[in-house]
Amino acid sequence: MGALKYSRQRESIKELVQSRKDHPTADMIYESVRQIYPNISLGTVYRNLSVLADMGEIIKISTSEGADRFDGRRSPHNHFICRQCHKVIDLEMENIDYIMEKAGKNFAGDIDSYKVHFFGLCRECIKNKKND
Repeated sequence: MGALKYSRQRESIKELVQSRKDHPTADMIYESVRQIYPNISLGTVYRNLSVLADMGEIIKISTSEGADRFDGRRSPHNHFICRQCHKVIDLEMENIDYIMEKAGKNFAGDIDSYKVHFFGLCRECIKNKKND
């Protein structure tokens, strides 16, 4: 594949994702980008998010339920995913890279990375559950 042509729309989408901490969905990004590019299509946003994720410029987080989320923070970190509202939250925690050594103990291949997602209920969903 040849060099990717520069796109102002793609650059705006990347900057938007990188400026947010809430792990937005494509629809959320679309609504924000439309403020700058009113004629942009949802398909264009989806295609550019896919390209940016493939290039390693952003991270795509599949939540198994609900829409995919996107993260502009590319440094290694873990996520908490709420089972009720599907919110994705960065987990600030100690390094757990030792998990690669444990995983590789009885594995003949070469493990070079991992992803960890923690699941449960977020603070807001616990609070709402108590108020029901």
